[in-house]
Amino acid sequence: MDPKRLEHFRKILLDKRTEVLERIEKLREVALESNYKDSYGDHSGYAFHMADQGTDAMEREKAFLFLSREEKFLQQINQALQRIDLKEYGICRVCEQEIDEKRLEIVPTTRICVPCKTAESRRKQ
Repeated sequence: MDPKRLEHFRKILLDKRTEVLERIEKLREVALESNYKDSYGDHSGYAFHMADQGTDAMEREKAFLFLSREEKFLQQINQALQRIDLKEYGICRVCEQEIDEKRLEIVPTTRICVPCKTAESRRKQ
């Protein structure tokens, strides 16, 4: 892939990384806020009902689930950026052919071309 196209994908990945880092920060705040309430009690002046505790626990669990997913995506973005630096970006890990740029536009972290992904999916069925 030519250097101009690599820079195009680097920008896409850096923009996505910024978005993911912002979401991670917000999710951490939600998780920490819920932990703070559980540890120190809710000092808002309202009674803290068991149903509220259940809701907070569920919200915290969702925040941790989403946080885990975002951190995995961040890792994939960082790996794709590393492949750009190594000039290995856009090469299918299975067939070692170039991945179609349309696919890279849609899934810039991908490491597998459409035909290989389709074949992989069929084998799993």
